[in-house]
Amino acid sequence: MAKTALHRPSGLGLDSAPLLTSLAELLRAWLPRQRWFAGKGRPVTDLTLVSSTELYPGCLHLLVRTEHLDPPSHGGPGTPPPDDCYQLLLGVGDVLPPRLTHAFIGRPDTGPLADMVVYDALHDPKAAGKLLECLRRPGTAGPLRFERDTRVAVPAGLAPRLLETEQSNSSLVYGDSFILKIFRRVQPGINPDLEVPWALSRQGCTRVPAPAAWFRTSRPQEATLGVLQPYLREAADGWTLALESLAAGRGFTDEAYELGRATAEVHLALASAFPLDMPSPRQNIRLAAAMSERLDAAVRSVSELQPYARGLRSAFEALAALDTAIRPAQRIHGDLHLGQVLRAGRQWSVIDFEGEPARPLAERRRVQSPVRDVAGMLRSFDYAARSRRPWRPEWAQSCRETFCAGYAAEARWDPREEPELLRAYETDRAVYEVLYEARHRPDWLPVPMAAVRRLAERC
Repeated sequence: MAKTALHRPSGLGLDSAPLLTSLAELLRAWLPRQRWFAGKGRPVTDLTLVSSTELYPGCLHLLVRTEHLDPPSHGGPGTPPPDDCYQLLLGVGDVLPPRLTHAFIGRPDTGPLADMVVYDALHDPKAAGKLLECLRRPGTAGPLRFERDTRVAVPAGLAPRLLETEQSNSSLVYGDSFILKIFRRVQPGINPDLEVPWALSRQGCTRVPAPAAWFRTSRPQEATLGVLQPYLREAADGWTLALESLAAGRGFTDEAYELGRATAEVHLALASAFPLDMPSPRQNIRLAAAMSERLDAAVRSVSELQPYARGLRSAFEALAALDTAIRPAQRIHGDLHLGQVLRAGRQWSVIDFEGEPARPLAERRRVQSPVRDVAGMLRSFDYAARSRRPWRPEWAQSCRETFCAGYAAEARWDPREEPELLRAYETDRAVYEVLYEARHRPDWLPVPMAAVRRLAERC
């Protein structure tokens, strides 16, 4: 793959110390207001400029490390670390065009950017277009490395638009043909959202859009920064389709059955693409112990869990007591729910293999039981059913059963035949949901708490 150096003009002062002098105060105020910022409720105490690259005059690519005050709780699943590294694309100029007023960050008082306008350049079509050109013509820009699959043609001049619905990342759609996911929170190593779809495409799996191009950094360590994939413009996500079904009073069993088949098909391809880990009863004990630790931490953070802790823990104790080995561990999706699947016609596709962004990258790349993905989807059906009033438990239950039936038809094994493992994973997921909703969406807390009560009563 040929590589060329991109032009890097001077003039903005890319030395870390002077540049940070200009940006530190602005970023301390701006970062916590962004939806993808992981350290909600914890003020930024310090900033470090990890790398800075000028993609063209007035467009800076930055990796910025933030340090925070200690979290206000006892920690638990999904607790952000005391520091994070974020990817930023900043525009700098004398005047901000009116069409970019919503992207305004501020005007530095000191340093090389004093009195200049600083804005989020992902909203700028020129900057977004430059990223596409870098991906179309692989090369380097400082520590940045742009690469692509040479078998895929990516046309020039595709009009970009920034999706406004992203939370943990940002996505640019180019001409309704490609979508570029930009990982805002950067961790060392290859991101599963590049690694897994690339491997599945080599297996001939058509359920997952294959990467067309990607970019990464070599400083301070190798890390994936973004992935370009085909954009399925005619598809609707599973969450939207489920809510439409509920609103119209329709069932969702046909869709759930086909979704189960699609999930099993992806799991089978993953089992062929990556090494398996043959299980042992001792692994049951270790898995149950990790789930119990997460429950203990969540109970310390969310008092509403306390009355149900004993019943929930019984699910993990039942798993630990199994004297037979469970199904082999393998690479999985890791955060499967209705928002991570798309349907066009009768074809389901699975997207977003990043896993739970709050968890360490090494953990997200670890082999796990495919039952974890099944449990995540079962919880998602329950979320959809409870998002509308009156609650329709029979809708969720029928979806759960037909999803598992579709999965079994494709995989030749039924997750319901491993009830201890399925209950343990569903309980672990519900505990995670309680902690997430308590921190980020308190109005939604009754949804996972209803599952907590149901799961605790099964002891």
